[in-house]
Amino acid sequence: MSTNLHIWGRMSSINVRKVVWAAQEVGVAFERSNAGGEFGVVKTPPYLQMNPNAVVPVLQDGAFTLWESNVIVRYLCAQHAHGTLYPDALQARFNAERWMDWQQTTCNPAGRDAFVQLIRKPGGQSDAALVAKSIAATEPLMDLLDAHLAQQPFMAGTHFTMADIPVACEIHRWLGLPIEHKYRPHLASWYAQMLARPASRGVLDLELS
Repeated sequence: MSTNLHIWGRMSSINVRKVVWAAQEVGVAFERSNAGGEFGVVKTPPYLQMNPNAVVPVLQDGAFTLWESNVIVRYLCAQHAHGTLYPDALQARFNAERWMDWQQTTCNPAGRDAFVQLIRKPGGQSDAALVAKSIAATEPLMDLLDAHLAQQPFMAGTHFTMADIPVACEIHRWLGLPIEHKYRPHLASWYAQMLARPASRGVLDLELS
């Protein structure tokens, strides 16, 4: 396999995890370099040339660079798994894209404060009000997912697609929080399938940090 693919970003980032899983899922060889957080790098001139937003991840595919995690997942799936992870039919494709956007614009912002306060803040410094507000915003979204997955086995229909990757990474982060989690049978069944996928190893089995 080609090793022209390079992923920049630390594995403590949910967005980097999505990209690593996608690359593993499509079976393409890649190298990864730590960047962001305690590793720095993202404010250096060479990195800013790749991503002027100074965040992770960045994908280098030969001379081509790409940022925005869900876009990178789409790119890898379109390039290496067209017709399977990246659906051919337009409506099927945009159904998958809809859930990817939902993860990024709806679910992730709702749960972010609970994650930051409970995982990223030093012990005893979390803001209980922010945590409660975040939980209150996220719980209905988990109910929505459970109802959705009661109708079909995967996010975009009858088989695994690119849509399942970012949503599963979000659920991994949510379920890893030290809070009480309501049992949702359809969501739990789907997530068990995600955990069982060989390509999710090194991603969904990592502790939050």
